[in-house]
Amino acid sequence: MATEDVNRRLAALPESGYVYRTAWRVATGDIGSDLNLRLDGVARYIQEVGAENLVDAGEAEDHPHWLVQRTVIDVIEPIEFPNEVSFSRWCSALSTRWCTMRVDLVGSDGGRIETEGFWIAINAKTLTPQRATDSLIERFSTTTDEHRLRWRPWLENPDATDEAVPFALRRTDIDLFEHVTNTAYWHAIHEVMALVPEVCTPPYRAVIEYRSPIKYGEDVVVRWRRRGESEATEVHIALTVDGDVRAAALLRTLSLG
Repeated sequence: MATEDVNRRLAALPESGYVYRTAWRVATGDIGSDLNLRLDGVARYIQEVGAENLVDAGEAEDHPHWLVQRTVIDVIEPIEFPNEVSFSRWCSALSTRWCTMRVDLVGSDGGRIETEGFWIAINAKTLTPQRATDSLIERFSTTTDEHRLRWRPWLENPDATDEAVPFALRRTDIDLFEHVTNTAYWHAIHEVMALVPEVCTPPYRAVIEYRSPIKYGEDVVVRWRRRGESEATEVHIALTVDGDVRAAALLRTLSLG
């Protein structure tokens, strides 16, 4: 159901190189009933930080469009409201058309969330990967020695599930490519998290891998299965349309050792 890659800790903040930093307060619309920053809020924040990062690097005009293939969110300690969040973003691996970007979120009054996204530079006309500029590659490569990054899935599509619920789409869930937004997938994950809260007691890891786009009007079903007990507990999730897995996801306890 998952490869060994899903067990590894994310790359540490480098001591040198290009790290983009910014900060803002947690928004009231991004917190749950427990006052903690939700995962869909985290997904929105890291996307906005990425957009700011490209402007800061002088690469926004040449690289306005990116698609995320995988997002990893490690909730080490929840970030509560009210709180100001400091963001640090840097490249942890890259190739000529894609990269993995780390974003750490640290709350001024406590809390820490570590994330990594596998981002693909996209040609908006052809919807195919485009080569990054030499200047972007040169700047982003200052924080990693891995310059020949290849895509490797961390998750397998669940071969069997125990539970299934429909997941309704809204027009506000659609992006400029007429696909469901990244954050809307996390809304579906939150529906499952509410049913397995013990798995999502920090520290825990949440992963989504996107297989193929979901479009407005399609009938989405969220399917999941719980495996293991106590410290080995995992929940494997699939977002499906007519039985076709459009995204695979994982919730699991996280070992910090």
